[in-house]
Amino acid sequence: MPRSHQLGKLAEKRALNYLLQKGYRLRETNYRFRKAEVDLIMQQADILVCVEVKARTHLDFGHPASFISPKKIRLLGVAMDFYAQQLDEELEVRFDVVCITIKNQKWVIEHLENAFQILE
Repeated sequence: MPRSHQLGKLAEKRALNYLLQKGYRLRETNYRFRKAEVDLIMQQADILVCVEVKARTHLDFGHPASFISPKKIRLLGVAMDFYAQQLDEELEVRFDVVCITIKNQKWVIEHLENAFQILE
């Protein structure tokens, strides 16, 4: 497994544990719809939270959140729209990003709530 893929999987586990400790409830991991993959689908009260996890070993090339393209945002919106329509419950949908960087061999987690909006 390539090193970047390993980092991504470890980051997703760390992000999941972080969110669970904050009281979120896990609904799905690596949810796929068409060309989209949602890293984590969590629930916080009556809010369905789409979580994109981005990890970097350093910030030399920019903040981890800056690597989320407009195309990825559109794909996440389509996937979450489909997912929410399949539910028997009315939940608001929010898009968060969990950024993880490794500084001096320490994992630093930054949770950006409501990181972007999907415009229809």
